[in-house]
Formats: sequence, structure tokens, C-alpha cells
Amino acid sequence: MAPKKSQNTSTENERSPISSFKMKRQYQFILGSLFVLLALAMGVAFISYFVNGHVDQSVANAFIDREKEAQNWMGKSGAWMAETLIPNGFGVASFLLVKLLFVTGAFMALDLPLKRLKSMWFWDLFALIVLSLLFGFFANSLPELGGTVGFEINSFIQDYIGKTGTLLVLVFCILLYMIFKIRWSPDTLKAFYEKKKADLEADVAAASQENAPQAGGYNLEEYAVSDPENTPDYAIEELVQPKSSFEIDKEALKPTISSYSGIDLNPNKTGLSPIHEPDVEPVLITPTPPITPPTPLSTPLTVESPKEIIPTQDESFVIEKAPDEDLIVENLAAKLVEDFGLFDPTLELSHYKFPTLELLKDYSSVGITINQEELEENKNRIVETLRNYKIDIAQIKATVGPSVTLYEIVPEAGIRISKIKSLEDDIALSLSALGIRIIAPIPGKGTIGIEVPNKNPTMVPMKTVIAASRFQEAEMELPIALGKTISNETFVVDLAKMPHLLMAGATGQGKSVGLNAVLTSLLYKKHPAEVKFVLVDPKKVELTLFNKIERHYLAKLPDTEDAIITDNNKVINTLNSLCIEMDNRYSLLKDAMVRNIKEYNEKFKSRKLNPELGHRFLPYIVLVVDEFADLIMTAGKEVETPIARLAQLARAIGIHLIIATQRPSVNVITGIIKANFPARIAFRVTSKIDSRTILDTQGAEQLIGRGDLLYTNGNDLVRVQCAFVDTPEVEKIVDYIGSQKAYATAYQLPEYVGEEGSNVNLEFDISERDPMFREAAEIIVTAQQGSASLLQRKLKLGYNRAGRLIDQLEAAGIVGPFEGSKARTVNIPDLVALEHFFTNEQNEN
Repeated sequence: MAPKKSQNTSTENERSPISSFKMKRQYQFILGSLFVLLALAMGVAFISYFVNGHVDQSVANAFIDREKEAQNWMGKSGAWMAETLIPNGFGVASFLLVKLLFVTGAFMALDLPLKRLKSMWFWDLFALIVLSLLFGFFANSLPELGGTVGFEINSFIQDYIGKTGTLLVLVFCILLYMIFKIRWSPDTLKAFYEKKKADLEADVAAASQENAPQAGGYNLEEYAVSDPENTPDYAIEELVQPKSSFEIDKEALKPTISSYSGIDLNPNKTGLSPIHEPDVEPVLITPTPPITPPTPLSTPLTVESPKEIIPTQDESFVIEKAPDEDLIVENLAAKLVEDFGLFDPTLELSHYKFPTLELLKDYSSVGITINQEELEENKNRIVETLRNYKIDIAQIKATVGPSVTLYEIVPEAGIRISKIKSLEDDIALSLSALGIRIIAPIPGKGTIGIEVPNKNPTMVPMKTVIAASRFQEAEMELPIALGKTISNETFVVDLAKMPHLLMAGATGQGKSVGLNAVLTSLLYKKHPAEVKFVLVDPKKVELTLFNKIERHYLAKLPDTEDAIITDNNKVINTLNSLCIEMDNRYSLLKDAMVRNIKEYNEKFKSRKLNPELGHRFLPYIVLVVDEFADLIMTAGKEVETPIARLAQLARAIGIHLIIATQRPSVNVITGIIKANFPARIAFRVTSKIDSRTILDTQGAEQLIGRGDLLYTNGNDLVRVQCAFVDTPEVEKIVDYIGSQKAYATAYQLPEYVGEEGSNVNLEFDISERDPMFREAAEIIVTAQQGSASLLQRKLKLGYNRAGRLIDQLEAAGIVGPFEGSKARTVNIPDLVALEHFFTNEQNEN
């Protein structure tokens, strides 16, 4: 058992993204350090240029000549860089490039979010051009100041608007920089002027106060209390204050006087009589100085608003209204998205490549060939047959499809539609066709349709529907390209909107090819992290090829060898396991307060759900059953019940069912199945009864076979020629996918133990218990729910270990026996009883 454990540990390490994250972090630190060193080298070269730049001019022009020596402190490279960027570039403003490189490198080396540098890069590049233009305007004779860029831009602008216009443009650019970058405004200038004026008046008032006599012969500064702990409950707000750097508006702030123990402290009286009591001392409270306008910075400062003074009629009564506090709400999810971006579920297989179109086969007979003679002949026979029964036609139109041609006729006024529909067999006899289908009337049109099979039907290759823009640009969750309609349009449907699909038809009419077309469509459109398949193949040969993509796209039960399910007992366990998965997903949706899987995954990608609480990205799960009749015959209700439960509830949490059968009878496709499968595909069947069983209407018995199908989703019937994908094409696709890097294992479904598992001997030695047995018992007792999935979420365990813990808890008597898809009963009511249980167990041993 020890080697197996180490192997699991190594597998978990391989799956963990920590090692790849560390490598990415090291590369980022190295690149940031290079930027910092480059900025320092550039700064040294620029400073050296102004010391001996003219000496190195010839050296910079002859960079390859090794005999010439440069006086620049960074050598020839520094001389060439300084010569290129200062006189031939932006002049003195080039020092801003040093700042940009240095700060960017520091942010990368310290792993700070680079999004904060957007504003700095924009305004520094703006200042780079404006400074070069400014120096080029006022000092065009000194190329070291404005550089070639400043000189050329000035010359260009002055040719059109003159020097005065150029000066106005410069002033406008400087104002833009001051307003948006330095945060300068007229209010800032006004506040600065008022501050200087207030400082001057305060100095004058302080000087006059020093020369004035003290009120009543007493200096109130002696009564100031320096210890805030001994400050009494009353306070005197006095106008007389020590020398300070600000002045109080004496008219706006009148003193508020409090009396205590009969003490008369009215400052309006001529004298002030101090009373010497140890517990009563007047306190001088200095009013809060006004807020100094903040120094302009690159980011605005948040200052506290001053108190609002409400004027009253009584001058001795002052009302102060405290301002509301600023509330800062930090959105943790938004901060995580800003720092790390949206969660990418495809990151683990970030180098995965979708299958290419070259893997699909090109067929020579692609495209519809219009046989004019055949169309004219069929049209004449239809018109002649109807006239024989005294039915006149006002208009007729033909639409040629891959295998069927639709003739739309408009009968004369007064002709009953039922009369035309009753002539279906007569028209088929006159045309000598395999099967005629009359649509009377065509939904949405005022015409009657007669579908006549072509003598030479055209195949629809899978490559043509996959390459179609309607499929490639489809904004669907689970797009499926079924084939082409009569009008030769690619027919694309969304499995997530169906939400389940029922396929039926006689043997050899194209069901298996249809299933391969569905799976191929999803493989070409969805990443392995976004969709998983549960494949059930009682025939054991139809879906075997998909074994090669087990670790990419398939899902299976733990401790099973093959992902393709062929045993009926395993089918029952898998269906019940999907029911458990459905219940677990609904619990996650409930905790996340969302309604469906799409909203849940969007919320998880936005980092609003905590993975430590059991949340995870939920892929779509598609259950494909190749032969449903065989399961019903062998298992019956054990299969029908979980299928019906999944069909009723699993839509919102992303589990979708595709069921195919060659026996469309009422005991296979029961009322419960039909009620929950609104989307149905009918291939050719042998009788009208089978057609009504599948589609609730006739028509499927008149199809011509070889992929000719009728599709309905509860509305109208659509006739489609199914796309053909051969077995070698599927093999190439799965080989292409299987050769790429995959997950460590297939997608693990929750563990399910059938009724036969209840007879297994669950005797466990206490010494062989799992180290997390006690912690697992506490979680089970606290939640009062005995399920392995709960232990997986809380303890972050795998399916196998959580299942062993449940078995050990059952052997100890803490949880009850297995009860199907329901959670096990918990035999211990609370943690106190659990502690008594462990104490008694230790005493017995």
C-alpha cells in the first residue's frame, strides 16, 4: 500500500500548478530586474552625455570601429544610446524614459499589478512629447534640449498655424497635464491664496495679542490641562488662544459656556474670579485648524470634511453638525480579478490544441448538383396527378436539398388541403419515388410542401458542416452540427437548450453515425475543461474509439478500469452516481445563490466563490447511451428511475442526456421518458406507430434512410440530412487529442455503492483507521449527513479515501448502512455524544 500512496502523492504534485507558478514568478523577476538595470544604464549614459557628449559624437556614428574609444561612462553603447535619444530624439525629456523603465521593472520584480502603470505610462509619454515640443519652441538652437523630434514637430505646426498658434497649443497641453495629472484647478489656487492671507492675518493678530494685557490679570494658558485622563466632563471654549499659525473667525465661532457648582465664568463680565478647587479646573480647547489644501499629487487625497456651522438667532448658541463618515467598501472579488484576472478553467491544459479540419476527409461528391430534367419531370407529374383529381395549382416552386427536393405549391382558391394530403400515395405512385412526404401547410408559409427524394442523393461530409460559419461562430454552450436542411443550410442546435435528446430509428438508418456527429461537434468546439462525456455502449463496439481521450474528455466512477461502460450493473451505478453529482451541484448552486450552471461558472470565474468552501468550476456532463432498449430489457426500473430523475432535474446544473435506441416501442420509450425529452431525432422507421411513438406524429416512416432524419424540439418538424463522419475520421480525431498532454485521470464521478455493497464485511481494526477518522466523524456528526461527498469538500480528499472513511465510520457504528442515492443516517446526535463514544472505545481497548 505504501508505494501506491507515494504514487498518488506524486500525481497530485504533477497536477498542482504551484511549480509552474514559481517558474513564471522567477521569469517575471528576471525580466523586471533587467528593466531596472537598463534604466540605470540609460540614466548614467544620459548624464555622461551632458559632460562629454560632443567628444563622443564621432564615436557614436562609427559604432563598429573598435579603434575609437568613447568618453561616455557606459562606453560606446552609452554614447550611441544617448546620441540617439537626446539630440536625435526627444532631448532632455528623454529622462522620462529612464523613469518609465525603472518603475515598470520594479513593479515586475516585486510582483505588483501592472495595471496601475497605465496612467503613468500615458501621462509620461504625453509629457515626453510636450516637453520636447516646448524646448524645441524656445531653444531650437540647442538640439540637446528639444531634440530632433521637438524641432521637427515645431516646424510642422508653425508652417500651418504660426508661432502664436503653436504657443497656444503648448499652453493648452500644459493645462491638460496640470488638470488631469497634477489635479490643479481654480479652486486649488483660490484656497492657496486664502491660506496665505489667513497666515498673514494670524501673524498680525498674534503680534498684537502679545502686546495686549491679560484679561483680569490672569493668563488662561496656565489653566490648560495636559493630561487627557484627568479632564473633567465640562469644557470652556475660550477665544483667547496661544500664538498659532492660524486664526479663528470670532464672529462665526461664539464660545459655549458650561456652569458647574455655581461658578460664574462669563467672559462678558469685566473680571474673572477663579475658584481654587482641586477637582474643578477650566480646560482650554483649541479649535481644529482649517484643512490645508493638499499638495498636487499623481493620485487624489481623501480629506475629512470640516464641521458645518448652522447659524442661529442667539449669538451665544452655536450648533455644529458633524459630517457623515466616508464609507470604504472593499470588493475582495474585484480586487482579485484586478490582480490576477478572471479564473481560467483551461489553464491546466493551456497548450491544448483543438482538432484541425485536415483530420476530416474530403469527398469528391460534395455540393448539390441540380438536374433540370429531373425537376421538370417531377413538376409535370405532380401537376398532372393533381389535375386528374380536379385540383388546380396557381404556383409551384422547387428547393433542391442534398437528398430531398421540396416542391412548394399554391393551390387555387377553394381547394381543401385535406384533399391534397389524401393523395400522398397517388403522387408517390406517379413519381415512382421511394417515399413522398406532404407538409400541408408549411408552417409560416401559405404553401403546401411535397418532399420528393432525389434520384442521386448527395452526401453531407462532416467537414463541410464543421467548417461552416454558422457552426464556427455559434454562440452556444454546447453547439451540435447535425447536417444540412432541404435549403442546404447547416443545421446547428444547442444541446444545453434542448436540454436532452432522444434518437430513435430502425437498424442501419444512421443512429451511430449521428452519435459520432454529435460527439465530433463537441470535440471541435469545447475544451476538455468545459465538457465531459459519460459513454454507455452495451454493444461494446460503437464507442470504443473514444477510450483514447479518457483523460481529456471522459468521466467515470472511481476504481473502474474502462471509461466506456458496457456492463449493465456499472450503468446503474453510474446513473446513480450522476444523481449524487446532481445533488452536490445543486447544493453548490444554492450556496452560491444562482439558478443555473452558467451563472455559477461566471461567478466562479469572477472569483466571487471561495474554493476552500468546496466551490469549483463545473464542466458540462453529457451522458450518451447508444442502445437504451437493451438497458430497459435487462435492468428495467433501476435504469428508468435515475434516467427520469436526471431528465427532470439535471438541466440547470449542466448534465444533459443523449439516448439512442433502435426499438422505438412504448415499453422502451415510456411516457416518463418522452415527457422529459422534448428534443427528438427520428431516423427512418418501419411503421407509422413507431413514428408516432418517437415524434407524436407520422412522417418518419417516409424517410429514405442513410442519415435522413426529422428533428423536433416541441415545435415543428425539420428534415435534415445528417452529416457523415466515418470511423477512420473519428480515429484520427481521437488520436490527435490523445497524443496531447492530458489530466492525470479521467473526471471522477462521486462514488456509489449498490445494494450488493451492503453485504460486504466492514470489520476494521482500530489501529488501521485513517488518521483523519476523528475529524471526519466530527464533520459527519456536526452536519448530521453521512456522505462521502461531504468529506471530500470539507477535508479536501479524493473519492477513494473519502469512501474508505465512510466505510470505517459505518463499521464503528457512527453512520448507518447505505441507502441508495440518499445520504446515510448518522447514529450519534451531537459532538458530546461523539466524545463519550471515543472515550468508551478507548476504555474497552
